[in-house]
Amino acid sequence: MSSDEAVGAPVGVEVSGVGLASAVPDVVRLDVAVRCDAADVAAALADAGARAAALGDAARDHGIEPGDVQTSGGGVRPRHDREGVDVVGYTAHQGLRLAVRDPGRLGALVEAFTGVAGNALSVERIALEVSDPAPLRAQARQAAFEDALAKAQQYAALAGRTLGKVTALTDVVQGGAQPRYELMAARAGSAGALPVEPGENTVTATVVVRWDWT
Repeated sequence: MSSDEAVGAPVGVEVSGVGLASAVPDVVRLDVAVRCDAADVAAALADAGARAAALGDAARDHGIEPGDVQTSGGGVRPRHDREGVDVVGYTAHQGLRLAVRDPGRLGALVEAFTGVAGNALSVERIALEVSDPAPLRAQARQAAFEDALAKAQQYAALAGRTLGKVTALTDVVQGGAQPRYELMAARAGSAGALPVEPGENTVTATVVVRWDWT
């Protein structure tokens, strides 16, 4: 009996495994806003509201479902002169958040937004996502476990031992033992009004597994 076994220390092998799973994004999260200047609050709000409503109509005209269009914020603030003393007007803003479930429609959609909102339009954010990442997470976890198993089998062979049962398994993330996945940024294209090249979103899982010896 070894000294470790004599004192009841854990006997076996503990290794980490990393797994990846990728898929082409199937939804674009698009944040847009309008900003309108006017001499008074009422006029600024009315202009921003009308342009935001036109954005919503354009989105629905391009096949975006009503449930995928959401107001993301709004407000109004005064504009001051160069000295920052006198109020010279007001700027109202209103934002929309959309889920574009056919990424191929994005360029035409933004063109339509430009047509109805003009220079008041700003594109705040474009993010490409996989609408249901759960299957990717499952694939990444499986790959991570298989990676850990392959390492453990190699170490067992090197040590002249045989793997027994799993005695501990932990998902590893920075700051806690929870599942980990990372959505990698998609690549940008270079042609067309607003091209989108989807690339792939990648999920990463890391696991630590302990086996005992038989």
